[in-house]
Order: sequence, then C-alpha cells, then structure tokens
Amino acid sequence: MRQLTINKNDAGQRLDKYLSKRFKTMPKSLMYKYLRTKYIKLNGKKVQPDVFLSEGDVLTFYIRDEFFEEKKSYDFLKAGKELSIVYEDDNILLIDKKVGVICHQDNRYDSDCLIMRVLRYLYEKGEYDPEKDKSFTPALCNRIDRNTGGIVIAAKNAEALRVMNQKIRDNELHKYYLCVVKGVPKPEHAVLTAYHHKDEAANTVDIADQPKEGYKEVVTEYTVLIPSSDRSVCEILLHTGRTHQIRAHMAHIGHPLLGDEKYGDQRFNAKYHTKRQALYSYKLEFAFTSPAGCLENLDGKCFTVDSFSFADKTHIQL
Repeated sequence: MRQLTINKNDAGQRLDKYLSKRFKTMPKSLMYKYLRTKYIKLNGKKVQPDVFLSEGDVLTFYIRDEFFEEKKSYDFLKAGKELSIVYEDDNILLIDKKVGVICHQDNRYDSDCLIMRVLRYLYEKGEYDPEKDKSFTPALCNRIDRNTGGIVIAAKNAEALRVMNQKIRDNELHKYYLCVVKGVPKPEHAVLTAYHHKDEAANTVDIADQPKEGYKEVVTEYTVLIPSSDRSVCEILLHTGRTHQIRAHMAHIGHPLLGDEKYGDQRFNAKYHTKRQALYSYKLEFAFTSPAGCLENLDGKCFTVDSFSFADKTHIQL
C-alpha cells in the first residue's frame, strides 16, 4: 500500500487526468480497472474517475510498485543557466528572452531552450521538485520566435498558469514591440485593420485589406518613434495576436521589417547585412478587467526591457 497527498498544483483537476499524468506507464484500461475494484481509493473510499481533486485529499494505492518507480534523470539540468529576469514573485517569472534562444524543445534544440532554463532555475532554487509535482510542470504562457527577443511569461504553479492563460485569451495584457522598418510610415501613428490567413504548410501568412473567406481580422497599432532617411524605429501595440502579424502587416503597407527574409526586402536587408528580423517585445502591461486571483498584484503594472540589441546588433537604449 502507498499513499499520496494532493498538493496545490495537483488540485482542481479530474482524478483520471491526474493519474494519467502521474503514472505515465500505467495503461488507461488498467487505471480504470483499479478505480472500479477499489485498488485506488480517495480518502479511504471508492471513487469515480471524473471526481475533481482538492488540496489535502489522500489517495491510497494497492497497485504494483513498478508504477511508482521512475528514473531521476532530468533533461533540464543539461540546459544553460543564462536567464535575464525582468520580474519574479511566488507565481510568475517575466524573462527577457534573447535573440537566438528558442522557447520550447524541437529537433534541433533538444535540451537548451527557454523553458528548460526556467525549470533548471526553479529546481536549483528549490521551488520545483519533479518528484513531488507529478502532474504539473512550470510552463510558458506565451512564446516568441527564436529570431525575436523580448518578454516571455512563465507560470510557477498551476493556478497562475490557468489565470494567466485566461487573461491572455481575454486580451487583458498589452504587448508592445519595437521594430526597425524600411522607410517612414505615414501617418506617423495609425491603427491598422486588415484580414489575415495562414498557410500552415508553408508557414506563411497573407494579409488582405478586405474580408475574405477563411481570413481573420487583425488590428495592429504603430507609432513612429525614430524616423531617418531610409529606416525607422517603430513601436507596435498588438490588438490581436496572429501568427507573424507584425511582420506581415507592416510589409503589407510597404514598410517591411529590417532583416525579415520571409516578408521583407532582400536588397534592404543586404544593405545592413542582416538576415534576422529587427523585432523586440520590449514592454508588457497588465490591465485586468476581471478578478485575477493569485495574480491580482500585477494589475496596472508595466514592465519594460530598457536596453537590448536587435538581431542585426542595432542597440536600443530607452
């Protein structure tokens, strides 16, 4: 017999979902059989698989020990330690992701990515223990392309992740970007509305001025901050968050981003010897319009990266 006590991060989810994440080698058919035959009990009683767990609940197991045995080898310990932390509290981290760092693992970046660095950081601080938090792993709430830098949000616990993801869906966060574009947009401030379609196979998007079938509305606000003879530094406020929205929308109005090989001007890029888009998510503002639970302390706060370099090494000091 073994017992597990449900902690804060495990609470609030269905029992069968928790068991599937906690015992990855246990077949689902066997898990449901254990529940039917009372080989798994909740607070000493037979339990249905769809019951929601609460903090402090005690699960009792009369199952084979092999399901509890796991190798203690953590890939995140292979990740780098470099993290530029903009803000941290008990619930979230705001990280200034540098250009060239990928947010999540892929075939080329197996272990050294931003989320792995976050896990290593929290593990070495003693705030994350994979042996105790079996059904929750700290996670990123947003992502930024490898060739773009800027503020990324990481949730330390399950409640923070749920609340932050809902706030993002409800557009209660304002994300500001700086970019270098070709020419000087006219007027120097505008709120642009257009229509966006993504080609999944090619990983490109098309922007249209008029509604079309399969196209979704995009709203992009820009302000020219530093105009010059052939390029300008602009601030972008996203009112919607579509794939490649800034890059494609600015190119659509004739002002592609410097270094953007997908939507940009190749001659313009060659002139400045850059092949990465000059784009940085430099400011994040929390503007909640509904209760925020554990994140209430963030309401009304604004966080800014004051100094950074674009992919072409153009340095910005605000």
